[in-house]
Amino acid sequence: MAKTKLLFITHEMSPFLELTKISEITRKLPQAMQDKGFEIRILMPRFGNINERRNRLHEVIRLSGMNIIIDENDNPLIIKVASIPSARMQVYFLDNEEYFQRKHVFRDNNSKFYEDNDERTIFFCKGALETVKKLGWSPDVVHCHGWMSSLVPVYMKTTYKDDPTFKTAKIVYSVYDNCFGEKLNPDFSKKAVMSGMDASHLVPYGDGSCEAMHLGAISYSDAVVLGGPNTHPEVLKVVEATDKPVLTYDATADFENYFNLYEEMHNEELASLA
Repeated sequence: MAKTKLLFITHEMSPFLELTKISEITRKLPQAMQDKGFEIRILMPRFGNINERRNRLHEVIRLSGMNIIIDENDNPLIIKVASIPSARMQVYFLDNEEYFQRKHVFRDNNSKFYEDNDERTIFFCKGALETVKKLGWSPDVVHCHGWMSSLVPVYMKTTYKDDPTFKTAKIVYSVYDNCFGEKLNPDFSKKAVMSGMDASHLVPYGDGSCEAMHLGAISYSDAVVLGGPNTHPEVLKVVEATDKPVLTYDATADFENYFNLYEEMHNEELASLA
């Protein structure tokens, strides 16, 4: 029987970038699932403070060379890869000089939230899906971690819904506590629209606040994971009311609950194809 294919999309992962608890989960969870026989791929941005030499990143020429269009501007996408030898896992990094080659991640050296964090998010989410297409690898389950991956669910359910790479994939979205208090650019929704979409598809993402980004992703996902103990009350209320599968926060999780969720979703997919 073919292995279940599991795609992780995250903005941080240990040991490459450690900002919050997310980096620990996205390091341990993929390995735990690989040990259980899943086929794994991991994608994240190549932020400027990720040391290429120490982490042995190198460009994947066959995947690089695409352009991601945002607000009618072409933005080159460079793909790099690094391995975690102890885990036998590869991580693909999405790079762009304008968006990611900075000394800081989401805020400048004066702690000011970058004005183009909206475009950086759009670039990452579009780029992630295009990269997977170019890999020629069709995931069974796509697990998005945190707000910077929150547009992936809406893109998969609209623009990519009939794409052979993604049309049978299920989407899991993890909500985390660590977020931002600002709002993304007011033109965020207009910039985020892709082919096969219109403005109405971005309505669930509201005003571009972190909570709104979570709510938008949840509305288009097939299952939800609470990744921390302090979920925003508005988000928690929506999660508690949903009829979608939900994994509640468990600080001592051995990841068996994730395994069961992925298997359940994959089996549903197989049943729907039968």
